[in-house]
This record gives sequence, structure tokens and C-alpha cells, in this order.
Amino acid sequence: MSEPLIELKGVSKSFDNNKVLENVDLTIYRGEGVAIIGPSGTGKSTILRVIAGLIAADDGEIYVQGKRRVGLIEDSESPIGIGMVFQQAALFDSLTVEENVGFLLYQQSRLSRSRIKELVNQKLEMVGLSGTGDRYPAELSGGMRKRVSFARAIMSNPDSPKSTPEVLLYDEPTAGLDPIASTVIEDLIQQLHCTRGVCTTYAIVTHQHSTIRRTADRVVFLYQGKVQWQGSVSELDTTDNPLIRQFISGNVQGPIHVVG
Repeated sequence: MSEPLIELKGVSKSFDNNKVLENVDLTIYRGEGVAIIGPSGTGKSTILRVIAGLIAADDGEIYVQGKRRVGLIEDSESPIGIGMVFQQAALFDSLTVEENVGFLLYQQSRLSRSRIKELVNQKLEMVGLSGTGDRYPAELSGGMRKRVSFARAIMSNPDSPKSTPEVLLYDEPTAGLDPIASTVIEDLIQQLHCTRGVCTTYAIVTHQHSTIRRTADRVVFLYQGKVQWQGSVSELDTTDNPLIRQFISGNVQGPIHVVG
């Protein structure tokens, strides 16, 4: 078994009186792609934000490469870089593509503007968006905005090697995209994971069957705030687990409660 990079042990999280995660155990190993699936509102995005250190768990322990994290990502130095691609791309509308991708370097590094622009252009080329640095998010298609958010997530400071992301977290990267645009994003995830050496490990929250089957090695099924099943992608088609069978088939009849 590969080295565990991320470990959640007994993690719980509530918002007001709504318990979103309840005693979750989850391990992500170096070099694998993990798809986190399940019905809407079952805590999938919350898990990513806990892993990223954007929100703190109420209970439980989070380990990053064997080192326990207490609090948020800024409260202690992380042993590895973790990048996140948000569902809605989360770009600054008033900034150009170049300024969005290089935002953290402009804010937190001592690199010259010309050096940052060079690094940004490298990342834009990697995601197939060469020559778009002077455009604004509103001038881009939904798929292009997603790719800009990918470029931002993999941006790192060459003067600070630890800033290079070893883990990428994708929150529904193909949501709202047409099938062709989805395929472009899925191909990009595969390329970043397997070919271009940017990031070797990732977790992806998704509802799309093609994204699950084309990008993941292992699948974790979350329902009612708990991990209910996990296995390989091929096991999705062979398991007798009634939750998986209902979710994959899209049947409204079964153990998953259909709201509305």
C-alpha cells in the first residue's frame, strides 16, 4: 500500500443544528485519484474543505503526511502543498486571467512582475489556454474558466518548493458543462495526474458517471454524513450494496431518501 498523504479519523462537522459529517474515516494514498460521490447535501464538498484546511472539524483528527493538523491551514505549516479547484471556478471578475492565476504570487511572494507573468504563462499553456492572460473571466466560456481555476490551483512559488501542490482537490469540476467541455476537463485532470508531473494525488467530488470512470482509481460513497461504501471503480458495477445500486441507476426507489 502506498504512503497515506491525507487521513481523516473520526471527523465530524455541523453547521448550526445540521450535522454534515459524522465520525468520518477517510485515507487518501500517494499517487491515487479518489472520487467522492453521493447524493446532494451529504457533506462531499465539506470533506474537501476540511482536507484543504479551509474549515475546521468539530471533532476528530486530520493528518497530512503523518503530521496532525490542528485548526485551519494558516494556523500551522503544512508538510505538503494542497491545491483546490472550486465548483464555480471562484475567479475574481475584476482581474484578468493572468492576475487571477498569479494572485497568490502577487500578494505573497517577492518575485518580480515579469517573473510571475512568465510562470503564469507556463501554467496557462499547461491547461491549453495560451494567449488568454489579458482576458477577463466574463469573456471566457464555462469550460475555459474551469481551466483557469486549474492553472491557479497548480501555481507555485519557485522560491518556496513546499508551495507546489502534491494534492489537488476538485469540487465538481465538470458540473454545468456540456459533454464535450466535460471531456476536455476530464482529459486535463488525467494529464495533470499522470503525464505532466504537476500533481500525483487528488480527490474529486463529482456526480457525473464519465468523470468517475475516467478519472478515479477508487470511489468513496458518502451518505447522511458517513462513508457508506468504498471500492475500485470496477466494483461499482459488481457490488450488491443497495445504496450504490440505487445511486448508479438513478432509481427513485431504494434506501436513499429522495427529497422533493
